[in-house]
Amino acid sequence: HVQLVESGGGSVQAGGSLRLSCKASGYTFTPYSAAWSRQTPENRREAVADIDRDGTLRYEDSVKDRFTISKDSANNILYLQMTSLIPEDTGIYYCEADRDGGWWPHYEYLHRSQGTQVTV
Repeated sequence: HVQLVESGGGSVQAGGSLRLSCKASGYTFTPYSAAWSRQTPENRREAVADIDRDGTLRYEDSVKDRFTISKDSANNILYLQMTSLIPEDTGIYYCEADRDGGWWPHYEYLHRSQGTQVTV
């Protein structure tokens, strides 16, 4: 049974930073692909960042150079470091694991976390 448990969301002023963490149980992030997505207040689902099994990183255009996706293989944690946050980054953020097809930015993942609110 796969569980993805997030932490690190909250409210921050524009220009601030947050780091989201996603701890997996029943699943190993390395060497597989993983991702972060978000649901905006307008109910739009967006892929935010993706890390491929070969280490390739992909980012949604509006977060490039501000967000960084990474893995801590030793502790089986997926991170999303967010800097220079803007109001448009507001949303519910999800970590995702176990890719099941698709293509960027429309990859499908079998497992998703419960979501954490980020408000800018």
